[in-house]
Amino acid sequence: MIYSLKGTLTVKELGFAVIECGGVGYGCKTSYNTIASLGNIGSEAMLYTHLYVREDAVELFGFATQQELSCFRLLISVSGVGPKAATSILSDVTPEKFAFLVASGDSKSFTRTKGIGAKTAQRIVLELKDKISSESISGSVSGDAAAFSASAAAPSDSVSEALEALMVLGYTQGETAPILGKLDPSLSTQDLIKETLRLLTAKNMR
Repeated sequence: MIYSLKGTLTVKELGFAVIECGGVGYGCKTSYNTIASLGNIGSEAMLYTHLYVREDAVELFGFATQQELSCFRLLISVSGVGPKAATSILSDVTPEKFAFLVASGDSKSFTRTKGIGAKTAQRIVLELKDKISSESISGSVSGDAAAFSASAAAPSDSVSEALEALMVLGYTQGETAPILGKLDPSLSTQDLIKETLRLLTAKNMR
């Protein structure tokens, strides 16, 4: 399994980049957002990767951040959504915006991406909301969530579930726990996720 690539950027095109590592050039399909974040040809670059294998092809996809890679993997887990559609969506929205749209149930915004119809958009929201539920993520997160629970004064179930869900989306405890700690613990898990994502987006736009 190729987890990441770090080397010299030799090709940079819309939706495609090549990183040379040890004399071997690895071609990665990717989003426009990742391409925009890469430097000039000849500079050092790093991408987090996903190897997509099917009967007639083996394709490598690369992303600038772990958050974007996590969103890509969530998208291709949705029935009817392939890697091409997933990268198209991530070309139109940032990982923060993507997570916010799913958490808020805004399927209509996904239809703005070329090739994504209303039914597919609704399926994305429906299936991914289930993926970040407490039942789906139980036992799947790292010890960070447990560390947060132990250090906080009896956090509510909704706070713990929101933290775990955000970590499944690729955010770290250090990014989300301080924000969750300031929110009303009586809020629902979905409301805590939405508010945390909103504040994270606002912070990143400063």
